[in-house]
Amino acid sequence: MKKWPLTIIMAAVIGLAIAFIIGILLPNLRTSSSDIEVNITDPELIKKGEYVTRTADCVACHSTLDGEAYAGGLPMLTPLGAIYSTNITPDKETGIGNYSFDDFKNAVKHGVAPGNKALYPAMPYPSYQIMPDEDMAAMYAYFMSAVKPVNQANLKSELPPVTNWRWPLAYWQALFAPKREFVPETNDAVLARGQYLIEGPGHCGSCHTERGIGYQEIALSNADSDEYLSGAVIDGWRAKSIRGEHRGLATWSVDELNDFFKTGRTDTTAAFGAMAEVVEHSTQYMTEDDINAMSSYLKTLSPAPGKEVTLPEKADVTTQKLLDGDYDSRGAILYAEYCQICHRADGKGVPRIFPALDANSAVFSKNADSVLQITLGGGRMPETPHDRMAFTMPEFTNLSDADVAEVVNYVRNSWTNQAPEIDVNDVVEMRAFLAKKPKTGTDIAPDLSIDAATQGAK
Repeated sequence: MKKWPLTIIMAAVIGLAIAFIIGILLPNLRTSSSDIEVNITDPELIKKGEYVTRTADCVACHSTLDGEAYAGGLPMLTPLGAIYSTNITPDKETGIGNYSFDDFKNAVKHGVAPGNKALYPAMPYPSYQIMPDEDMAAMYAYFMSAVKPVNQANLKSELPPVTNWRWPLAYWQALFAPKREFVPETNDAVLARGQYLIEGPGHCGSCHTERGIGYQEIALSNADSDEYLSGAVIDGWRAKSIRGEHRGLATWSVDELNDFFKTGRTDTTAAFGAMAEVVEHSTQYMTEDDINAMSSYLKTLSPAPGKEVTLPEKADVTTQKLLDGDYDSRGAILYAEYCQICHRADGKGVPRIFPALDANSAVFSKNADSVLQITLGGGRMPETPHDRMAFTMPEFTNLSDADVAEVVNYVRNSWTNQAPEIDVNDVVEMRAFLAKKPKTGTDIAPDLSIDAATQGAK
């Protein structure tokens, strides 16, 4: 076995020690003190904080299936193992009950918890950085006075040794989450508000923007790059592009987007997966003005680079064949047996009940992960008061891998749809992914009203 010279070993040890010391000190450059005095008993401030917290969708990540709101414990899968969201209730032993306002602000905005501990980038502090301290103060008052304290210990990450060290995260933060302020792209007040909500508290880029080699969002704003919000795969779902190309939002109107954000549905589509959680816990509670601001801003975004602005026209020959019982492929037979009763022969579904499959940009996305996941894992619409019932789609795990590939390809390329085909290996990979994926968010529907939280705390 080769022996390393003592000088090289000593140099490596000294280098690691220096890196460690710098990593421990770096978070100090991110934190700051505020001269804001927060009256956590001010009812108006608490009410504002409840609304800001809704726009930031904190509950989705900090609650588990059948768990207490904000008590943490939600597993987030990474290639190296699971990490778990933390308890952010005002419990003094296991939550944030001992946090000062500065502690709270520095954790939420800058990713630095008390003790100078860098937080994992699963927390969207790169987006929250542009939120004003006044909103942080309102959130702090809400969490400290209106959220029910829950004594629930935080779970340790399942990352292997070395990769679970915290101090290297400080270097990640320095490289990929620099301090920044909100810079409006326009003087139009509506569009500027929409940009702020999308870019900041809504942290839409966390799901809809591709990640780089360091798992960083490759752009944090439209000013950074027109790759911003151009689509990404996260947690096995394809978070579609929400820019202006055909497979993005080109076919959507502002009114349809408003309807979608408020209700989780339109006449042709419905939210599913992580987006159903966003509607259920966040956007349905937002004001009409804020929803319209977000929709209006999104419709100003240019098409993503390299993506089709429009798709060629395609005649529908599918509907008549299905009506005639002319099943010319294995996919057609499977569709008639398992899908047609709800989604109909014309692929148009039933308005606000069963989503359309034809001309649905979530269906003919170039990446088929979402269609595969909802076929194998099922799904549920978000529950809102705007529609009488929330409908579920069953999981079709009984189908063979080959049959799933057949019916998915059939749906993605029938009627007017045009999409790349998948193969059996794609189905095998998705089935394996779902086997180890924990159930989350869309099944969570805690009562987060101030009255309910206050009653629970008494």
